[in-house]
Amino acid sequence: MTKPGASCIWAQVIGSMIKTIGAVLLMAGAPGVASRPAEAPKPVAAAESDFARLAALVGEWRNAQNPQSTLRIRFALTAGGKVLQESWFRGETLHSLTLYHRDGGKLVLTHYCPQGNQPTLAQSDTAASIAFTFRSATDLDAAQESYLHDLSFDLSSPDRPVRRETYRSADGDEASELVLERI
Repeated sequence: MTKPGASCIWAQVIGSMIKTIGAVLLMAGAPGVASRPAEAPKPVAAAESDFARLAALVGEWRNAQNPQSTLRIRFALTAGGKVLQESWFRGETLHSLTLYHRDGGKLVLTHYCPQGNQPTLAQSDTAASIAFTFRSATDLDAAQESYLHDLSFDLSSPDRPVRRETYRSADGDEASELVLERI
């Protein structure tokens, strides 16, 4: 017969041993116990620099490949210069709206689509452009609607930035490219 409380002591000892073994395995990187090392977060300064590059788009733009088109894209800073607003107009009618801002070491955007969905994209790491990829969406019926999935800006030619986007639907992806010129 064991003394009263002995099983409680053994439970504490075994629990302590399990925690110690788990900690050792975690530090040693045992497969299946520890997840892969977390990626180093992108420095906030890099995101601020990318935001400043996008903010250089402030003004009004048109399709350089079809200047007669009624499509106009206006970029403006708002919220104390911390948010970049991209507004698409067909003539004088607002077509869509995209808001860009910093979230820690990355930029994020939310696109307000005429279809009624609002995809949020997060900056993906690319050297050649400022690129974003789908993270989440509100009010999206992916079986019935297309939605913005990827977006990038090639700003290597400031006079003619290139905006590339991919819309995703149940039927597949549809990519497009728009070369802009300032009005």
